[in-house]
Amino acid sequence: MAKTTGEMIEEFKSFTSYVRELDSLSEQVWNMPIAEGKWTLKDVIAHMMLWDQYFYEEAIYKIKHDEPLTVKHLNFDEFNANAMEYSRTRSKKTIVEQFIEKRMNIIHDITGLNEEEYMREYKDGDKKKFSIKKYVRAFISHDKHHKKQIEAFKKTLHIAK
Repeated sequence: MAKTTGEMIEEFKSFTSYVRELDSLSEQVWNMPIAEGKWTLKDVIAHMMLWDQYFYEEAIYKIKHDEPLTVKHLNFDEFNANAMEYSRTRSKKTIVEQFIEKRMNIIHDITGLNEEEYMREYKDGDKKKFSIKKYVRAFISHDKHHKKQIEAFKKTLHIAK
């Protein structure tokens, strides 16, 4: 069954509650790789927060304020490497607070949009199509991907959900 705009926004918002739950884990756990050769939990959440910040500043905010979009297709590896570097210079508390703030900025700005604005296709900084609906759908999937990894990590530590 297709989800309504409101349901999609609520699902996208729900990851903030999940991150709040993760905040109860120790700084030590947050600094452990989630699997052999993988990022730490702090790296994962910083990575997600920085993508939220990027899309908010370069697309969502611009749409809300009727400005041209500047979001571009970036080099993911470089962006993610910078996110890992960023996470190493911040505490768990800071990463959690920033994640919630950045995600809620997006939620705040897209909640008031009507259906036409939510589905409208805009030109991004690369002159490619961008819509809030497609963005939210893609990042819900991105959230689920990382949540699955985190839940598997928690199981290895025998941490109940």
